[in-house]
Amino acid sequence: MVERIRVIIADDHPLYREGVRGSLLALAGCEVVAECANADDAVKAVREHLPDIILLDISMPGGGIDAARRIAAIRPAVRIVMLTSSEKESDVMDALDVGARGYIVKGIGGEELATVIKSVQEGGLYVSPGLATQMLIDNKDNIKAEKPDLFSLLTEREEQILMQVAQGKNNKEIALSLALSENNVKRYLSNIMRKLGVRNRVEAALIASDYYATG
Repeated sequence: MVERIRVIIADDHPLYREGVRGSLLALAGCEVVAECANADDAVKAVREHLPDIILLDISMPGGGIDAARRIAAIRPAVRIVMLTSSEKESDVMDALDVGARGYIVKGIGGEELATVIKSVQEGGLYVSPGLATQMLIDNKDNIKAEKPDLFSLLTEREEQILMQVAQGKNNKEIALSLALSENNVKRYLSNIMRKLGVRNRVEAALIASDYYATG
């Protein structure tokens, strides 16, 4: 039998939690193991239930970003997904910087939410498309300025990996396609981000996507 993905919902609005829980329970593959309304309780729930995924609201009491930072420190295997109404680019970047693997704007449908959760559980990274597009537009001038020297900074192997990141592949998929271990892929990605001067995988993917789209 396929194991269900164990999920914690952390949001200070009971009706919203109820809606998310109902959507996930109506779809195969997810199990809600706990609900909480503030950052401290979210951290406690992670310690107690050891979920696969936790959905965190940024604006709940105690702060979702702080909760994500604490959870990443004590249980790095737990995938953190922000499910929030904030569309501020700074919030997206702060969330990714502290270890979030997904950033979803509230209003997403239940079936799509379950699909994102499954993708993140399998090692993927997700940012709501509208936000990702806006981030690309906001950083367009910087990307254009960096483009001439972009690949001169990278080794051939790093360029191969960056191309696959731009295609949306996760570490496991990249490792399989290039006959590498996942740890080696992670090391290459760290070097790529350092050389490009970006803070996380999303920024690297945005730069690479624009490069390949416009040549």
